[in-house]
Amino acid sequence: MILTASSMISSAGGLLLLSLITAHALTPNPLSKLGKRPLGSGLWTYLYSQFFRAESKGGGGCWGYDSSLGSFNPFWRLSFHICGIMIWSSMLLFYPQLRLGEIYHEFSNELRVWAVIFATAGYSLTIGLIWMFGSGVSHPGGPREHKIRRMPKWDDVTTTAIDQGSSLSSSSSSPWRCAVAQDSHVVSLKRFGMDPTTHGKNGVLDNKSVGLCGEPFGRQMWTTEVRDGDDCYNFSSTNSTDGSISISGTDDGWTKVPTSTSEVTDTKTNTDLIRQMAMADRTEYGFNPSKNPNSADLIFREQMITDYVANGGTLPDVNEKCKTVKEAMKKAVHFYSMLQTEDGHWAGDYGGPHFLMPGMIITWYVMGKPSLMLNDEQCALMAHYLKVHQQSDGGWGTHIESPSTMFGTTLSYVALRLLGVDPNDKDMLRGKAFIQNQGGVTMTSSWAKFWLCILGCMEWEGHNSVPPEMWLLPNWFPFHPGRLWCHCRMVYLPMGYLYGSRFVYDKAETDEVVLSLRKELYCEDYDSIPWMKTRHFIAPMDNYSPIPFVMEFAQNAMARYESWAIFQPFKNFVRKFGLSFSAEYMAAEDLQTNFIDIGPVNKVMNMLSAYHLAGGDLNHPTVVNHMLRTADYLWLAEDGMKMQGYNGSQCWDTSFAIQAISECGLMDEFPNLSKKIWSYLERTQILSTEVSQASPAFKYESFENRNKYYRHVSKGGWPFSTSAHGWPISDCTGEGLKGVMVLLKSKSVQDAVKNGSLRDISESRLQDAVNVILTLQNEDGGWATYENNRGFGWYEQLNPSEVFGDIMIDYSYAECSMASLTALVDFHKLYPDHRTNEVLHSIEQGRKFFESIQRDDGSWYGSWACCFCYGCWFGIEGLIKSGETPSSPAIQKCCRFLLSKQRENGGWGEDFTSCYDKDYAENGMDSYGDDGSGVVNTGWALLALSEAKCDDIEAVKRGVQYLLKRQLPSGDWPQEGISGVFNRACGITYTAYRNVFPIWALGRCRETYGDALKM
Repeated sequence: MILTASSMISSAGGLLLLSLITAHALTPNPLSKLGKRPLGSGLWTYLYSQFFRAESKGGGGCWGYDSSLGSFNPFWRLSFHICGIMIWSSMLLFYPQLRLGEIYHEFSNELRVWAVIFATAGYSLTIGLIWMFGSGVSHPGGPREHKIRRMPKWDDVTTTAIDQGSSLSSSSSSPWRCAVAQDSHVVSLKRFGMDPTTHGKNGVLDNKSVGLCGEPFGRQMWTTEVRDGDDCYNFSSTNSTDGSISISGTDDGWTKVPTSTSEVTDTKTNTDLIRQMAMADRTEYGFNPSKNPNSADLIFREQMITDYVANGGTLPDVNEKCKTVKEAMKKAVHFYSMLQTEDGHWAGDYGGPHFLMPGMIITWYVMGKPSLMLNDEQCALMAHYLKVHQQSDGGWGTHIESPSTMFGTTLSYVALRLLGVDPNDKDMLRGKAFIQNQGGVTMTSSWAKFWLCILGCMEWEGHNSVPPEMWLLPNWFPFHPGRLWCHCRMVYLPMGYLYGSRFVYDKAETDEVVLSLRKELYCEDYDSIPWMKTRHFIAPMDNYSPIPFVMEFAQNAMARYESWAIFQPFKNFVRKFGLSFSAEYMAAEDLQTNFIDIGPVNKVMNMLSAYHLAGGDLNHPTVVNHMLRTADYLWLAEDGMKMQGYNGSQCWDTSFAIQAISECGLMDEFPNLSKKIWSYLERTQILSTEVSQASPAFKYESFENRNKYYRHVSKGGWPFSTSAHGWPISDCTGEGLKGVMVLLKSKSVQDAVKNGSLRDISESRLQDAVNVILTLQNEDGGWATYENNRGFGWYEQLNPSEVFGDIMIDYSYAECSMASLTALVDFHKLYPDHRTNEVLHSIEQGRKFFESIQRDDGSWYGSWACCFCYGCWFGIEGLIKSGETPSSPAIQKCCRFLLSKQRENGGWGEDFTSCYDKDYAENGMDSYGDDGSGVVNTGWALLALSEAKCDDIEAVKRGVQYLLKRQLPSGDWPQEGISGVFNRACGITYTAYRNVFPIWALGRCRETYGDALKM
């Protein structure tokens, strides 16, 4: 029988459909096998491991579709390729069938054979060329064509949010303080009128439906409540269920700790010196954004240094100048040790974005302004923060170093009005003028429009559709929300619920502030606006990532779906199921994260959704549990109270800190510091302690729940912030694992483990961390953030957010890849027999990935900090640790790039524009650094060059001298420009970086170059 082209196409289609259905229907392996990707970088190595390596530890993959990986089993993927070959074959057969007519039948068998041969060869060649020469979706690309040219500008005014020594501190008699760990649990629970002993003082609920679950370690919040001595965090019992540790006193590592009361310095006599140290290089107590819009974390640092001295610690000698690199390192670690919190982590300002806090304020307002969520003092400090960051043109930036945008201005203006600021206030008039000069808020971005719709200041017809019924699609559907990057997915989940519910503030039509805003925010009468036509309006200053034509077409089609009568019966039928699943999924996210949620945006959206589902009942357990966790996101600094970009960066900063101190050779000169870090890292490993396993989050590690809610393996990973947060990240797991492994070399720590004063971290727990890292490696050899890349590059054509770039899928990043790869290298040295082949294969694939994303100029783009110096450090260290020699072309090319960027004063400098433009900042850190250089960028560059053993010793020496010159008499370094970034376009603050990376760079340079660095 002759196989015609049409029958081949039909067969291919049938096979494809059968593969999809079978792959979706078959049940994956148990949890112990789920998510493991042994030896596989692609289809063929997957197949090899299935057939020949199944006996290797870890077994061979999963059957069917693994929604936690977002990929199919290799057998099904092979069938997809067979479908492709069949379709190509049919195309080759179809052409002669048309042209040759009857002659075709005489040679049909021969033609069929040759068609299959040519199709297989052509298909394989095409796939091979794409694989060999394609840049891959994770390549960040070259410089942007349209670069940022506007610069922010503020009036030269110094303000003070609070002065802990004055009546401005708060309306109460007590000053603000940062409470951490168990202390913070006690404060929150007492504020809500709950008994701490039964509602989660230790992170375990005593059969209660409300309270604080999960490990207390790492939690930080600001309060004016006086610490109750009976509720203080207990560091006296090693066997207590709260994980407390037996560490007392302080260790300076610089001068002897006083041993008698008479020797302890009187804190009052040192008030001026403590404040001077906390201010770093700032000449005024307060905040002046025209000098630097970044806070120096003055309030927190002043509190910590004061407590340090009160507990018997001695201050660094500000009159003694460091003569050697070793002395500078030791003084720097001494200073930084004063800032360590009682549970072992380092806290700090992780603010920066201006669009986060307005979402919390709008949620608070439409929920009826509950004082338990935000009290009057907090609201006043929030209003202060927003006011002091207003720029001279009347607007606000998307973040603190951004020029004014409609996105930042719209939300900041609305937030101030909801906080009670009069519309005739001079600052509000300037803000209103800025908005109206841009054409009104119909010209703002979609995320701002969403909050305006919630508040009742914009009609839902002015917002593009976010259909919750998308969740009803089968998992294998090419575009499924479960395949999105988790931050994107978890934001659009509650957004879809609120959009699908058409939630609007129930008092919008009578609320005087809302009715007034409808006049203030627009250039025309509110009731005359053709909302449907405004959906795609966007001011150029907001349009970082223009909506692609494909997405605009889809949004226009969805607008008809939402409004045309013919679609309403179907839409109304499926929407109720979509809303139901969204509500169920949000509830799972709340429990998996102990009501912290993955980030600040979905935190407040989930809370508002819970309020809606509870019928507006503020006493509903879910709503109360959400409100208990709002304080986790708030931070207080000299510029006021802000909402952070996460519930902190505790684990990330602390993991870096101990590695820096280790490379300085100072772990055992600061034994208490090291022991507290060990305890913190032990308690912070996700779902690995008795407290975390007693929380509701632990049941969501089961296969059924992870598969249903698209969660990757969590147990054994380390978080960016806290164990209670519950989302492990590849690089945080890598750095946490490396932090533990360097502490294995600390005599003081290991002696404490042996004598029982510190808890042990078993080898099996380290293996759990390795498992998480191995499962997070993408097929391109690099590592993603929270999950494997589940989608495709073309997903960015459906990016609905104009203000952020590359948010749709979980790409492989240089930072995640280096942290994960180097952790595997270090682990393999300690435990060479654990999953040997898989670990070595993973390292080799990681090395190839680094080479594939290196730019032609030798640099690597840093996606999570500013920017190329950061990326180069990760790139060089990743290659060196994976086996490249310093003389390799890739390493030498990067060294030449870095050396070409060294400035005359010996330092390196970049600012936020490097990330935004994807091009090295032309003027370095010109605005907030030192003649274009900055200590953090210089630290990154020196870490890279010293790891590569750069032979330009004079350049390295000049960089070291620059760090020594910029070090302050206290051992601290100045707070300069913003150092973090996310989603290409938004800056974020890491106040710890100014200490950690100069310390680390000095330690590594001294170890690498020794006497060659002598001054």
